[in-house]
Amino acid sequence: MTRMPPAATQPTVGQAVIELSQVSKIYGKGEAQVRALRGIDLRIEAGEFIAVMGPSGSGKSTCMNLLGCLDTPTHGEYRFLGVSVGSMSADQRALLRRNYLGFVFQGFNLLSRTTALENVELPMIYRHIPAAERHERARRALQEVGLSGREHHVPSELSGGQQQRVAIARAIVTQPRVLFADEPTGNLDSVTSFEIMRLLTALNEQRGITIAMVTHEPDIAAWTRRIVRFHDGSIESDLANEPVRGGH
Repeated sequence: MTRMPPAATQPTVGQAVIELSQVSKIYGKGEAQVRALRGIDLRIEAGEFIAVMGPSGSGKSTCMNLLGCLDTPTHGEYRFLGVSVGSMSADQRALLRRNYLGFVFQGFNLLSRTTALENVELPMIYRHIPAAERHERARRALQEVGLSGREHHVPSELSGGQQQRVAIARAIVTQPRVLFADEPTGNLDSVTSFEIMRLLTALNEQRGITIAMVTHEPDIAAWTRRIVRFHDGSIESDLANEPVRGGH
């Protein structure tokens, strides 16, 4: 049986959290075959904040689905904290997602009739954390993203930026090793996007959360320390970046 990654502590800076080695992903067969990824290599170290960019069909979304254990490679190897993900069962991959990964989406994905506090508590219910501890941790997470006093508001009573903050609180409340953000500012105006990027930067720098973010927007990617660009299923470039500070 495949062992799960170590759960006790955050990995140290410089340690590989994610390693892809010659990973390919092929959909379909024969003339309908699509090579979404073509033997890519990628290493993400603890504490990094990277942007993943590329046009539609470039392979970036396929790569992020693999990294988030929502799909598996056709060829090659994916190692998470040194453990081979490809040899895990579907149940083990589900446990990895639940216990080690956080997700933030463009569309927020909040339960519409559920309060901010209850939305943030949801992933802890699946981990069977007692109610009192869930409430306290959810309140702290909402406080950390600047939403104290909004705990009992439902999504329709919150702005788009506030809804995304709830989604971020829900993603970090379980103390994930890696936070995956898929176009997190895609539904937000420029001012609110700035606030969300400032929050993600603080989570990366102050809490050391490793963040991998898909974005089409160069001004959003400019907040990160590394930009990986995909093209036609391959990594076209992988460059360090000097992030913006304090605004555009």
